[in-house]
Amino acid sequence: MSNMHRIHWFDEQIRSGRFPNSSWLAREFEISRRQAQRDIEYMAFSLRAPLLYLAKYRGYCYEDQTYRLPHLYMTEEEQRVLKYLAHRYRHYNYDQSDAVKRVAHLLERFTPEEQHTGNSQLPVFMARPQQLQFFELLSHAITETRKVHIHYRDHAGERQFSWCPLKMISQYNADYVIGYEADSVQQTAIRMEGIVHVRITNETFECQTDGVLCGWEEALPVRKPFVAEIRVKEEQQTELWHGYRIRSKEDQILSIEFYDTDAFLQHLFISEWEELLSPGWLKRKLESRVSGMIGKLGMEE
Repeated sequence: MSNMHRIHWFDEQIRSGRFPNSSWLAREFEISRRQAQRDIEYMAFSLRAPLLYLAKYRGYCYEDQTYRLPHLYMTEEEQRVLKYLAHRYRHYNYDQSDAVKRVAHLLERFTPEEQHTGNSQLPVFMARPQQLQFFELLSHAITETRKVHIHYRDHAGERQFSWCPLKMISQYNADYVIGYEADSVQQTAIRMEGIVHVRITNETFECQTDGVLCGWEEALPVRKPFVAEIRVKEEQQTELWHGYRIRSKEDQILSIEFYDTDAFLQHLFISEWEELLSPGWLKRKLESRVSGMIGKLGMEE
C-alpha cells in the first residue's frame, strides 16, 4: 500500500478530531513507527500540511482548519510508470541533463508543487507495458537479492540463463541491468529490450561488490545527438516524429535527432517514410541490414 493511502487516513483522523499520532499510524497499517513518522514529516514538509502537535492529546491537529490535501492519489499502475520514468530521467546524460534530473527528483518525491523548466523540452521515453513489468520484477529481485531466470535475445541469437541482478542503469537512451551468472567479479550489462521473459526464483545470492559496481556508476560524457534527414509523405504538425525529436522541418523533409543507431534503424523498418536523405553512413548501415534480410529470405538473384 502506498504512503498516500496512509496520508489520507491520517488526514481523515485529524478532521474527525481524533488527534492521531505516529503510533496510531504504525498500528493501523502495520508499519514501523519510524516509517510512520516519515509519512508525517512528508505531510508537513512536502504537502505543506499545517500540522500542530498537542501534548495534551498526544496527537496532531491542523493549525489551519481550511487546509486541504492536494489531489495526489495515484493508482498502483500510475506509480509504477512514475517510478520507471524517474529511473530514466535520473540517468539522462544528454542536453539539459541538469534540468531533467531535477524532474527525476520531483517524480521520486511526488512533490505536488509545479516546477518550471523554462523552454527546455523533456525527452520522450517509450514506456512499454512488458518493459515496465520486467523493470518491476528486476527491481524486486535486486532488493531481495534473488536470482532470476532470463530468456534473452540479441544479435548472437537466443539463450536462457540464471542471473544475479545487481543494479539497473540507463545509458544513451537504453536500459541495462548489471549482474553476473556465476562469478561476481565478472559482471556484465545486458540490455533490457533484449529480455524476452524474466522469472524470479527462490534462490538468493550474496554479493559484496560495492567497489566493482562503482565502475558502472561513473558519469557518462554528455553526447550530442545524431541527425537524420528524412522525407515523409505529409508535413508534420508536431515536434516529434514517432517519439523522436524533430530539430527542424522544411515541407516534408525532417531533421530528426537520435542517439541509439540500432534502435533508430529498427524504428525505420516499422515506420512509414519516403526517403532517407542523410547521413551517408546511416544510409549504408540501412542498406547493409536490408541486404542481409533479403539474403536470409533467399531472394537474391
